[in-house]
Amino acid sequence: MIHINEEVARCLLCADAPCGEKVARTIRALRFENHWAAKELFEKLNDAEIEAAEKACIHYDKPIRISELKKQTACAENRASSDNLPSLEINFCDMVCENPFFLASSAICTNYEMVARALEAGWAGVFYKTITKAEIQEVSPRFDAVRKEGTPFVGFRNMEQLSENPYQMDFDILRRLKQNYPSKRIIASIMGQTEEEWIELAKMAEDAGCDAVELNFSCPQMRLTGLGSDIGQNPELILFYSSYVKDAVKIPVIPKMTPNIMSMTAPALSCFYAGASGISAINTIKSITMSRNAEVSEKKTVSGYSGKAVKPIALRMIYEITGNPLLYKAGIERHMDISGIGGIETWRDALEFIQLGCRNVQVCTAVMQYGYRIIDDLILGLKHYMQERGITELKELVGEELKNIVLPSELDRETMVFPKIDREKCIGCGRCFISCADGGHQAITFGEERKPHIVGTKCVGCHLCRLVCPTGAIGVAKRMQKPSHQITT
Repeated sequence: MIHINEEVARCLLCADAPCGEKVARTIRALRFENHWAAKELFEKLNDAEIEAAEKACIHYDKPIRISELKKQTACAENRASSDNLPSLEINFCDMVCENPFFLASSAICTNYEMVARALEAGWAGVFYKTITKAEIQEVSPRFDAVRKEGTPFVGFRNMEQLSENPYQMDFDILRRLKQNYPSKRIIASIMGQTEEEWIELAKMAEDAGCDAVELNFSCPQMRLTGLGSDIGQNPELILFYSSYVKDAVKIPVIPKMTPNIMSMTAPALSCFYAGASGISAINTIKSITMSRNAEVSEKKTVSGYSGKAVKPIALRMIYEITGNPLLYKAGIERHMDISGIGGIETWRDALEFIQLGCRNVQVCTAVMQYGYRIIDDLILGLKHYMQERGITELKELVGEELKNIVLPSELDRETMVFPKIDREKCIGCGRCFISCADGGHQAITFGEERKPHIVGTKCVGCHLCRLVCPTGAIGVAKRMQKPSHQITT
């Protein structure tokens, strides 16, 4: 028997799908956690199609076992069909958006052709790559990745700056995009060097027909001081520049925040007092990687870090905005909408940002890794989730988890949850034993029969064992009162 996630992860997600587009689409649904859609898609594939797909697979090792994937997916519980799924339409900064999924300002949206393909694929809008009047000269190479145990990269480092196009060309591109895709939301990201430049660029965005303007206060790798994250680390500059732009244009103004600060509270308040319509958060995190293959003429530098690995940091910073009582719980009538960014690959990732108060999410690194096509499963997965819960409007999910975020001092410390081993799934590898012995509380025994056993008198319910189990054989039991020897007074 195969492990679905491991087998799907082996798929190369080929550009031209030698296995056939129907099979490729089904595997992508599994890869991006859209198992509801995958089951429906598999039911439409006959044995001959699957056999042909396995023969056509060009994997460098051995073909993906598609027939086995179909068998195991068929065992999944039945869900509602894809008929009559709810709409993902949502209002963001007074803009009606067909769904919450936008391209983030970056290398994935640098010209007309790229953005047009993305919009036609189903993305609701774009935060176009940051436009500036400054001369931009990029380095080579400009990317690096952090990998773990053969997985696709979990972290991505880039040294890319802003758009290299002449700024007049970029605004012409945005004008044509809005003319040709009027129902999509076209947002210009800009960066000025002076008050006058910020205002000039914002007015050009408005004149080009853009729906909003994003102020890049957050790029971590500008080669000149006083730009990018240098502004985002200074609440006074955020307030001043945001106010200047807000007074100069009528379209929504959305400052983009840097994570390279201790707290998001002061910058967010600056945006609020400046009258910003929303906030984009977060941009990339300052970092260094040491790979020789990523050196620029044998030199390294500090640059931005993104990808799945930064998602928990991004969520924490989103919460510092949406959970701020000065902004959302103290009777202030005008709320800023939040666009969440950071490590979004699947619809579940996006859902987490929405549940913490975002009405919009931006994706970059996942598109660089897998392409615009991931929008299919972002949309379908979120729709299925809403249908399963009986939710008809996406706005019902916005901020629903805020009530469950508490201070460490407010957490329940009187009860615990013991881990529970599924003997059918356990293969006897002993990973749980090793981790508990060397990094936990020595609460697992592992003998000649190659079966782990939890010692209840030693287990503290930390669940390290569950996290390291490679087969998902360790689950959770019911929450119960802590044993008396574990309760301190």
